[in-house]
Amino acid sequence: MSRHLVAALAIGTALAGTLAAPAAASPVKEPRILSDVTLPAPDLAAFEPGIVQDSRGVKLGGVGSGLYPAGREGEYWMVTDRGPNGEPKVNGEKRRTFPVPEFAPAIVRVAVRHGTARIVRGIPLKKSDGTPITGLSNQSGHDEAPYTWDGLTTLPYDANGLDTEDIVTDGRGGFWLVDEYSPSLVHVAGDGRVLTRYVPKGLGLTGAGYPVRETLPAVFAGRQQNRGIEALGISPSERALYLAVQSPLANPDKKTGKASSIARILRVDLRTGRPTGEWAYKMEDVATFDPAAEQGDMKISALNVLKPGRLLLQERTDAVARLYTVDLRKATDLLGGRYDDPATTPSLEASLPADVTVAAKSLTVDLAAIDGLPGKIEGVAVLDPRTIAIANDNDFGVGTFDANGRLVDTGIPSRILTIRLPRPIG
Repeated sequence: MSRHLVAALAIGTALAGTLAAPAAASPVKEPRILSDVTLPAPDLAAFEPGIVQDSRGVKLGGVGSGLYPAGREGEYWMVTDRGPNGEPKVNGEKRRTFPVPEFAPAIVRVAVRHGTARIVRGIPLKKSDGTPITGLSNQSGHDEAPYTWDGLTTLPYDANGLDTEDIVTDGRGGFWLVDEYSPSLVHVAGDGRVLTRYVPKGLGLTGAGYPVRETLPAVFAGRQQNRGIEALGISPSERALYLAVQSPLANPDKKTGKASSIARILRVDLRTGRPTGEWAYKMEDVATFDPAAEQGDMKISALNVLKPGRLLLQERTDAVARLYTVDLRKATDLLGGRYDDPATTPSLEASLPADVTVAAKSLTVDLAAIDGLPGKIEGVAVLDPRTIAIANDNDFGVGTFDANGRLVDTGIPSRILTIRLPRPIG
């Protein structure tokens, strides 16, 4: 058994049991920040030499899309999303822009020591032949059309492109990632080569330079744009992965998805990539969660497996984030049923039926109540039953571009914070 799997099993055992240590003389009553570090931000051309030709002044960012312990204390695996991108209006139309289209989404190992952070390793994602992939949109009609930095010129679609959003290790030197485009589950070797990409049935993704298998429920292809699979957790004892879609599916249409509060959680056998369970999850009402936002702004961005059927899941808007303990054991298993059929009317997202029991949940950590936390928290890692680490997605600092196409950086840094909780998670 690998040391990564042993470590994961040890965390799971600790979470499942009770703490034997005596109570502290002065117990912590509120969550407390133990450390707060800013990550280095090298220029993208320096971070990916030979891949990025012109960074347009963009620095490494977006690494807080995922966060997972790397085996050594204070070290983490992180993952970027598809790379720097924007959504300016051109002639009244919003367009998805890629200022550095050659950027390869990357796995990043970071070490936090003595109040500082350094990048230990960067692993660009690659096709089977070892050439780097991009973060460009995959399919016309399914994904947003890609444009150059100014939104004036279309870029080619790339069937290999990935919009990666979370990461765990596979216990054998490789990684599992999730992606927003298809949406998909992606198995990656230790050198960054994509081993297999698992996508919804009927997607018809062709032309990729790595194996693609249609194993996920067809209905998942109806994700909202830029709202695919965002959260990933691993359960070594079940030999399973748990995935959560960021927002309710656009099922049957975008308007339904934006108004809905019903998201989906999927369990997948990590040996075959085939689903073994699926559940409905009811997100919070935005009116009480974040009154300044709309229901369509609610997202799921992180997931940790505490023990079989029990998860720690994050709901957020860009400004507010909270962690919930989720129990799937008495929820209705939807896998293979009528709500996996996109033709079912009304859809699960449009109207929750009386015979579907959603996953039970309870508020565990109110991150919004902790002063000093960054916005857009996407990475959450459980270090022990009373300690978590979190990371933000700074969107590569993408703000606006000047007349010469150089970035005017937002100045928002990438950060990792370690937080001590007043009571154990479990």
